[in-house]
Amino acid sequence: MKRKTKAAVKKIAGIIFCGLVYLFLFMPIVVIVTNSFNATTAKPYLTWRGFTFDWYVKLFDNNTLLTSFGVTIAIAVISTLLATAIGTLAAVGMYKYKFKGKGLIDGLLYIPVVIPEIVLGISLLTLFSNTHIPRGMLTLIFAHTTFSTPYVIFNVRARLAGYDQSIEEASMDLGANRIATFKNITLPVLAPGISGGALLAFTLSIDDVIVSYFTNGQVKTFPLKVMESIKSGVAPDVNALSTLILIGTILLVILTKSDLIKKIKALIKR
Repeated sequence: MKRKTKAAVKKIAGIIFCGLVYLFLFMPIVVIVTNSFNATTAKPYLTWRGFTFDWYVKLFDNNTLLTSFGVTIAIAVISTLLATAIGTLAAVGMYKYKFKGKGLIDGLLYIPVVIPEIVLGISLLTLFSNTHIPRGMLTLIFAHTTFSTPYVIFNVRARLAGYDQSIEEASMDLGANRIATFKNITLPVLAPGISGGALLAFTLSIDDVIVSYFTNGQVKTFPLKVMESIKSGVAPDVNALSTLILIGTILLVILTKSDLIKKIKALIKR
């Protein structure tokens, strides 16, 4: 009986602990979504005054906020493409070839990951100032590509850990050149690592505040716009846009998962 009682207590304690963890993680999201439908205009509008869609309607009249979101998406897409291309080629090259300074380069890849973001932001600001590069979209793209590339390299390199180079040799023995082999053999094998690194780079770019703050110039991204609004209280239309972003993210995950499930079922049928 004592063992059963202890097991029951442990089970209940585990459920309570997990519930508190999930509450801690998702309560801020619940607050944002709830306030996007809250009719109150009082700040910080923690009191429920009624249900309304007014903030979603007013969102599309807020050109400044929508422009900042568009800038964020554009920077994220361009920097992700650049980081994915550079990171993939770098990971493959470092895996296949041995050269002097390889260990040093490998160690330097961790610097953008481990150093505080404020240090990276100040370093990039100093670089742009000394090279007389005007801050704006170009510097933001460069900065986001800089801190995103190592994550792509790490993801692709993890995929390369179990990679069998003999399949490339077999491809070239059958008449394919290096470019065709890389396109038809190497890339499909590395696709999960590349896509994972790209998604991580995209997420980091959209979410970045500190590095963008030092390198933005007069260009305002969505996170910077939200940070500015904190001084006077987050506007309800910001909550509305955040909710739409959350819904879009959930739909993207569902579509990705459903596509993955279909592929798994197709492989099983084979």
